[in-house]
Amino acid sequence: MSALVSVREYARLTTAAVAPGNLDCAQITESAFEWLCELSASFNRNGATLLQLEGRRSLRWDSYVGVLETPCGTRLEILPKHHEQDDCVLKSRRLLRKLIQHGLQLKPREASVASLELFDAPLSEWVMGQFLTELDLLVKRGVRFDYQRIEEEKRFLRGQLNVVAQMRQPPGRQHHFQIRHDVFLPDRPENRLLKLALEHVAKATQDAANWRLANELRAMLAELPASRQVSQDLRAWSRDRLMAHYQAVKPWCELILNQQMPIAVTGEWRGMSMLFPMERLFECYVEGWLRKQLAPAARLTSQASRAYLCEHGQGRMFCLKPDLLIDTAEQRWILDTKWKRVDTGKPEKNYDLSQSDFYQLFAYGHKYRINRGTPKLVLIYPYWSGLTKALPTFDYGQGMSLWALPFDLDSDRLLDADVADIPLAGKHTDQVTVQVSDQAYAAAIAR
Repeated sequence: MSALVSVREYARLTTAAVAPGNLDCAQITESAFEWLCELSASFNRNGATLLQLEGRRSLRWDSYVGVLETPCGTRLEILPKHHEQDDCVLKSRRLLRKLIQHGLQLKPREASVASLELFDAPLSEWVMGQFLTELDLLVKRGVRFDYQRIEEEKRFLRGQLNVVAQMRQPPGRQHHFQIRHDVFLPDRPENRLLKLALEHVAKATQDAANWRLANELRAMLAELPASRQVSQDLRAWSRDRLMAHYQAVKPWCELILNQQMPIAVTGEWRGMSMLFPMERLFECYVEGWLRKQLAPAARLTSQASRAYLCEHGQGRMFCLKPDLLIDTAEQRWILDTKWKRVDTGKPEKNYDLSQSDFYQLFAYGHKYRINRGTPKLVLIYPYWSGLTKALPTFDYGQGMSLWALPFDLDSDRLLDADVADIPLAGKHTDQVTVQVSDQAYAAAIAR
């Protein structure tokens, strides 16, 4: 039986005893600590920071969220550090599921919003439950079979005679026939991947409902072989119209097989591990919200790479890639999302703003100038009790200004967007976005 340890971003992990229920500090086993140290070293070699060693018996987690399972059975659940009151675990799980659904464009099947609210389970159990639900629906609709070409030797004719192989038969074996024929089998790449993911789920789940459904499906799919070449079978996944009912289960299958992860934990141990950079999840969510809320005349471009910081010889160096560009016939906006806590109560510390972020937006503003005039610069931060409204405008001079706006992830709205004249559809978007987005979200979940 594996132990579940729930923490938040930037939490401290230690082998010493700590008070239970603390999301910012948790105790783990010695074996889990050693394995995490090795995993952190592999991340560092690849240029990413997962953990920071503090002393000999303490680790500081970074800004990755998700689930990480160690070989000793410890399952770490890392939640966003966003909520401060009430049941932070429940709210954080709900927020993380919403961000992952949007970031990976997943469409979970839930009977109602109430069932989503009541599903207070770790991220890994939620992913496994969604996969089993989709697989159950697929099996009820029918598993797709395919013809497989078989070449074998028989004492009777079946299908087509392999003339070349038959002519090469040695003396005394002319009564054996070399034949080719097709067999209608379920052994195809999609089914092999689903069987492998199902085996992973059946072994990893600790939820009674998931375990029961997984074993029922295992009995139904007992004749299917599991995939032995995951990458090759994923490339061979068919997208024709006869396989349309397989598309809903594919992203969940890829999640479980660690094939569609922003960070996939690889190596000899492959448990239920999935990690996401919180900065990237926040950026994807804000981008998706803007695409739905922008005025029809506005055009949104993500990760634009049109400008470089400088020229050198015959080439250019240091490509500048703002998160989002919004263009209209009269104006351009350059937006960057930052998963950082800005505190309006600390003006003496520059509201905990990063100077490097302002340098970055300054370079964007100069290099992405257009004939229509100076672009408007916007930094988007998560809304919390320390940032409930837009900060006063930051003036770069020469007509260039920057606005720092909060984005409320719980109610899905960009506050004070009108101060930067961002071209959102409707004049009262801030006031109505909560109701509209909640209704749209409920409808999407119900579907």
